[in-house]
Amino acid sequence: MTQVTERGTPLPTASRAAACVLGGAVAAGLGLGFLAVLVIVLWISSPYPDSGPGGALHLAAGLWLLAHGTELIRYETLSGVPAPVGMTPLLLVALPALLIRRAARLGSAPGENGEEELPTSVVFSAVLCGYLGVGALATVYAAGGPMPADPLSAAWHLPLVAALAAAGGAWEARGRPLGPLPGWARRPRYALALRAGAGGTLVLLGGGALLVGASLAWHGAEVQGSFLSLTGVWSGRFAALLLALALIPNAMVWGASYALGPGFALGAGEAATPLGFGGSPSLPRFPLLAALPPAGPGTLLTWAAAVVPVVAGLAVGWFAVRRAREVSYGETALTAALGSLVCGLAMTGLAAASAGPMGSRGLADFGPVWWQTGAAALGWSLALAVPVAVAVHAWRNRPAPGLAAAEDDEWHDSGVREVRWAALRRAASTLIPDFAPAEPAARPEPAPDPQPVDIPEREPVDAPEPVDTPAAPPVAVAPTAPPKPPRTVTVLPGLRLDLTPAPLPAKPPAPPPPPPVPAVTGARVLSRRKPGADPGRV
Repeated sequence: MTQVTERGTPLPTASRAAACVLGGAVAAGLGLGFLAVLVIVLWISSPYPDSGPGGALHLAAGLWLLAHGTELIRYETLSGVPAPVGMTPLLLVALPALLIRRAARLGSAPGENGEEELPTSVVFSAVLCGYLGVGALATVYAAGGPMPADPLSAAWHLPLVAALAAAGGAWEARGRPLGPLPGWARRPRYALALRAGAGGTLVLLGGGALLVGASLAWHGAEVQGSFLSLTGVWSGRFAALLLALALIPNAMVWGASYALGPGFALGAGEAATPLGFGGSPSLPRFPLLAALPPAGPGTLLTWAAAVVPVVAGLAVGWFAVRRAREVSYGETALTAALGSLVCGLAMTGLAAASAGPMGSRGLADFGPVWWQTGAAALGWSLALAVPVAVAVHAWRNRPAPGLAAAEDDEWHDSGVREVRWAALRRAASTLIPDFAPAEPAARPEPAPDPQPVDIPEREPVDAPEPVDTPAAPPVAVAPTAPPKPPRTVTVLPGLRLDLTPAPLPAKPPAPPPPPPVPAVTGARVLSRRKPGADPGRV
């Protein structure tokens, strides 16, 4: 299949696929170029550069690989033992993810001249091929620098991040279709569970950020002293500030894990939890690490961090409730349980991504343990979300309080419909009549036929004589229905509403019909004779 360009020349699909490959390579090059410029600026402004511009470029390639989760190896250590550096600043991950997502989205867009869209698989494969090609070259180039990348770590971290970002870009370009999902996956409970789990995760991350900010403010003097002691030049302090900013998402996850209970590891055998912190003398001097709680058992202030998972569990339960009345309590509880599972899985992934080694021996374990954080998030959410969801569902579907049930109609058990109908009748006044059946009115009897009147023959009749007709019998009036007993409904104790229908105003009586004209039978009409006419002729 071929396409046609503006000049009328055919544009084969292979050329468009090659453009997607080029787009993936450009996305990788932009990420590398941004970090290279930043490192070169810091190297130029440093008064004591350790290496030439080649070393700075090698370091930029290593940082780009670290942004994908690749583990770096630092050979220049005091002990001479290579030390791994595997903790990825989560803010750096956003740069390559956004670039490759944009490349996949542009490659999936249709052309301006009516060109058809490339298949999603072709766009995905082409963009991924171009991006991974540049990534392989960057891995080889970084091997000659001070912090080369571990080839095995780069072999699966780099494709994983690139594949997820490219798939997200192609899916967005297609309008976010869900595809041929099975029937069970299209039920509303799963969408609500995703929303509830995402809400609980955001509450945990926000609470972790609040804990980190409060701790930084509480240990302001220690944080300032640690920041100033790193270096005495502005370029070094600027680099430390950039690194601290890139680690803020990691600190949010660590704060959430601390509030959940498992805390985070700070070396071999040491962990900071709300129950206590044993201290770690091998920690480097860094502003974020200066905000750690003091060594010793936990206090009421550290135990107060448990408010964060409590609020997260309440949020999961609140978002798991549907507003439809036909939803059962079991369905609501199941949705809340699924939302808790989503929250636990999300925290598991974030904890695994935010942790990693910062060296060997004492700094081999650094950050939260992923399975402990995920299990704690699931336990807190499940214990609070399910009862909260059931209680909120019962509260939203509660009957009207204090209303008595109707005695003669089981359909109106709560009395809400009677109260609404009475209010409508009072508001509409006489527009709504009483629909009580009335007895049919008796039909009037027909009037008797009048008797014929004899008129003598051959006598001139100037005008017919008036004939007396009997009066019409009176019309029977329908009997009125007996008044209905008053009907009241108790809204609150001591307050009753009168539901008796409002009486309609009496109508004026209709005027009696005019008497019928009696028919004249057996009469002969004679014509008036003219003067001088023959009397024998009529």
